[in-house]
Amino acid sequence: MQATKANPTADWEQLGVKFYRKTQLYTAIFDQDVDLDTYFVAGAPYGGAIAICRDETKLMAYRAAKTTKPSIDIYSCAGKLLKSIAWDKGSIKGLGWSEDEKLLVVSRDGTVRCYYDLQGDFTQFSLGREAEDFGVHSCRFYDHGMVALLGNNVLISVSSYDEPRPKALATAPEGEVHAWTIVAPSFTLSRSVEVLLSIGRTIYVVDATDCEDRFLDIGPFTYISMSPNGKFTALYTADGKAHVITADFQNRLSEYNSRSQIKPQYLQWCGNDAVVVAWEDEVNVVGPKNAVATYVYEGRVHVIADHDGVRLISNDVCDFIQKVPDVTDEVFRYGTESPASVLLDAVDQLDNQSPKADDNIQLIRPNLVEAIDTCVAAAGQEFNVHWQKQLLKAASFGKSVLDIYNSDDFVDMCETLRVINAVRYYEIGMPLSYEQYQRLTPEGLIQRLINRHEYLLALRIAGYLRLPTDRIYVHWASAKVRVGAEDDDSICRMVVQKLAGKPGISFEAIARAAYDEGRGRLATELLNHEPRAGRQVPLLLSMEEDEIALDKAIESGDSDLMLFVLLQLKKKLPLASFFRVINARPAATAFVEASAALEDDNALLKDLYYQDDRRVDGAGVFIREAIQQPDARTTGDKLALAAKLLSDSKEHNLELTALKEAATLVRMQEALDRDLTDTFTGLSVNETLFKLIRLGYQNKAKKVQSEFKVPEMVAWWIRLRALVAKRDWNEIEDIAKVKKSPIGWEPFYNQILQAGNARLAAVFIPKCTNLEPGAAITMYEKCGLRIKAAEEAVRAKDAESWARLLEAAGRTTPEGRDIERLGAQVFKR
Repeated sequence: MQATKANPTADWEQLGVKFYRKTQLYTAIFDQDVDLDTYFVAGAPYGGAIAICRDETKLMAYRAAKTTKPSIDIYSCAGKLLKSIAWDKGSIKGLGWSEDEKLLVVSRDGTVRCYYDLQGDFTQFSLGREAEDFGVHSCRFYDHGMVALLGNNVLISVSSYDEPRPKALATAPEGEVHAWTIVAPSFTLSRSVEVLLSIGRTIYVVDATDCEDRFLDIGPFTYISMSPNGKFTALYTADGKAHVITADFQNRLSEYNSRSQIKPQYLQWCGNDAVVVAWEDEVNVVGPKNAVATYVYEGRVHVIADHDGVRLISNDVCDFIQKVPDVTDEVFRYGTESPASVLLDAVDQLDNQSPKADDNIQLIRPNLVEAIDTCVAAAGQEFNVHWQKQLLKAASFGKSVLDIYNSDDFVDMCETLRVINAVRYYEIGMPLSYEQYQRLTPEGLIQRLINRHEYLLALRIAGYLRLPTDRIYVHWASAKVRVGAEDDDSICRMVVQKLAGKPGISFEAIARAAYDEGRGRLATELLNHEPRAGRQVPLLLSMEEDEIALDKAIESGDSDLMLFVLLQLKKKLPLASFFRVINARPAATAFVEASAALEDDNALLKDLYYQDDRRVDGAGVFIREAIQQPDARTTGDKLALAAKLLSDSKEHNLELTALKEAATLVRMQEALDRDLTDTFTGLSVNETLFKLIRLGYQNKAKKVQSEFKVPEMVAWWIRLRALVAKRDWNEIEDIAKVKKSPIGWEPFYNQILQAGNARLAAVFIPKCTNLEPGAAITMYEKCGLRIKAAEEAVRAKDAESWARLLEAAGRTTPEGRDIERLGAQVFKR
């Protein structure tokens, strides 16, 4: 870069009240045998790469040593060849760049290739059938999208290169399109792209839904160009006039007559205040009030517009024309006596050891902070390293005079200039202006260096600016596994050693690059160093390493990840193969079993248990299905299938017997439901007995008892509960006449008493044997028979109970006198 002490205003040109300057960035850009007149040239924004390709409509001098195969060559602005891309898709109708330096190439048949890393890798999509049928006429590009004009005047818009969805805009009028351009979505009210078409003498504005005539009468136009801020439109007519109007077409701001009968090659904006009209070797910069600055070149010159100026590319030089920034004008303009210019002069006086340095400082002391800030800002606008240093030196001198000054901006500017100067160096060739650097951001700059494989500089800048470096290392490693000539083990060892201990490294991304390159073994080895199973597993699955992926998911302990892998395997593998894979892994088997049970996937469970010869578990599935069946016949069939599973094994005789009995019960309940007016489905054997007795079907109850060998004691308990529930006291009285009960007589007493029949309950008290002392007294008392209780107390010679009963009855009551008489002889007082 320039480091001379030449007057910074030497290349300034005055346009009205403003100045424009031309800065020579690089020399000897292209070889002299590259005839730029026969090439399309497109440059990426923010000092980005330049792509050139042959214009097939122009004749080219034959050179025997030069290949005739079509290609797209990508250069830096300093002329360094970054990549030569072979082109095999026919005639090129669109060549442009996205804001993040993706190269877009559009062929006549509507095929769009998006080269995303300056290394020839691309994604591809089509503009649709209509583009194939009518062909692409030309294209226009903006930050992250594009519009193609087809041969039938149809406009196709793509709003994103990452997810391209070509859509046709509103129908445009018929007729020849003399010129056209686009208005980026960021400048439209609808936030969607708009197209300006020159048809006839007017301009039409086309968006997604409508086409409007702006009713101009000064056309047709050979060029249309929008200003970077979207506020103004420049129009160039066939008679050599350049018009500037507002973007809403309401006000005409200026008209410049070039008096040229030759059609210019370019009409571009230089910032937002001037228009560049360029012919083959002449460039006119037209400012307000038709002020013109002319630059003449030897040979063909191409114009590349940027946000704050234009780059001029020829075989010999790369120049940058921009409006002189206000802070630069304030410091350097001839005759200025601004505080910043005085401060800069004070530094010169200080270098010469002149006492005038202090005089200058005292002169501007009230405005010294403003002067320092201006010098710092002006340093950022300079391409010349000498003047950067002088301005920062002036700011530093001014700071030393002040007691208090916030140096944050000064420090930030020093950092920024160090970074910008590093990438401006001709071996890198990215001539960023300060404004372009602010728009690009340090992260964007590092990404551009990565795409150029300038890893060392990217690491140094990231470290200097305290930014993460992981993506730089990952990109380097990915490139290494793609193009490295070493064997897989050597590359893996080299990559792991280089990245060991680096935070945030994703070995999955490196392994994916290796797999995409066809180096599956290397990809597997690299994945072993990825600590996050969630990144390992998807790639292993795509590599067909299913069992390794499952093992990694199990090791991670992440149930969601394990479920994801198992679902993928089940979808991809035959069922038998799937079971073979999981049977060797108990954790996977248990997970599949639990998931299937949770989702009631009985079919999968039955297959799993059958494959693993788990007969009891398989029978359990049939039993659960049997329980859920709405009719007895199907329930019986399911139970029979469960029994069949267990029939060949002697170890499960107990379970087999239970299943057979359950099937028998279902059939009996089906018959009972059919014969009786009530339903018995779903009841147990005991419940069935209970219900039959309560309904009065004693014979049927006996048949059930006999069929299922219900023990006599159980049967008596069920009969008692059923009769009490039925309140069949006569039947119970008949039972009381029996001499012996298998369950004893106390249950009768308790059940009947709970049912509220104290009289009948008392009948069973004498039949109760083996009662504890005093129990009969309490039993009679609960039945409300105090005299009977007193008799028992007298018989047991229990004076305390007899006294309590007497007190409870009252001595003066007939009952009390009877109780007192019973105990008078036994309990003498």
